[in-house]
Amino acid sequence: MSSMLSVRDLHFGVKDLSILNGISFEVEPGETVGIIGPNGSGKTTLFNCLSGFNVPSSGSVHFKGNEITDMPPHGRSLQGLGRVFQNFGIFREMSVLENVIMAIESRQSIWSTFFPWSRQNAINREEAMHFLKEVRLENSAKQRAASLSGGQMRLLEIVRTLAFGADLFLLDEPTAGVSPKMKEDVAHLIQKLRAMKKTVLVIEHDINFIQKFCGRIIVLDVGKLVLDDSPERVRSSSMLKEIYFGSEAA
Repeated sequence: MSSMLSVRDLHFGVKDLSILNGISFEVEPGETVGIIGPNGSGKTTLFNCLSGFNVPSSGSVHFKGNEITDMPPHGRSLQGLGRVFQNFGIFREMSVLENVIMAIESRQSIWSTFFPWSRQNAINREEAMHFLKEVRLENSAKQRAASLSGGQMRLLEIVRTLAFGADLFLLDEPTAGVSPKMKEDVAHLIQKLRAMKKTVLVIEHDINFIQKFCGRIIVLDVGKLVLDDSPERVRSSSMLKEIYFGSEAA
């Protein structure tokens, strides 16, 4: 079985500033991998290269066995690569239900949903409600998405990516600005993605949080991959304590 994602000797820089310095790793289908590292280590830049918002200066990215290094973001999305940004990317003026319906419609022919009374529209609405029930947002279906709490917006954004049909999820700090209670709901949703055999990469600062669902953690520092191991071994690494946690990790 080929890897879901293969990153080979990835480099990226801006003018004279080198941000990624030869990063290589592979992710198997169904894996959930955490990515941690201090600020400025290249985590978000790596996601930008994987999702097509940055084009690496050298190296390659393969997704489902196909090279996508130079493919634009929408092309990667259509192939099943979904990204959830640190800043919420939902349509705030649309209803919660409309956000999910739009994701479902985006993978269908425009003619199948052209008429509001069509059977396909009714099917899409029912499917969207099913997705909302998965994150307990069905009672907020008619509300404007802007009225949701930060944690609810995060759940909506992830489940909308699921509704779009993503096989690989890039989650960039999914608990940023989320309450402790909603943080547990986000963790539960990621565990559901695992149960569905989806592949997930999660950028996160809290190793205690990601070890709940990640079987593997990658550590970046100054644009290099310096650790790639189980959560237990990463936590006990003296290198991690030096570059990220300091004496508090002891």
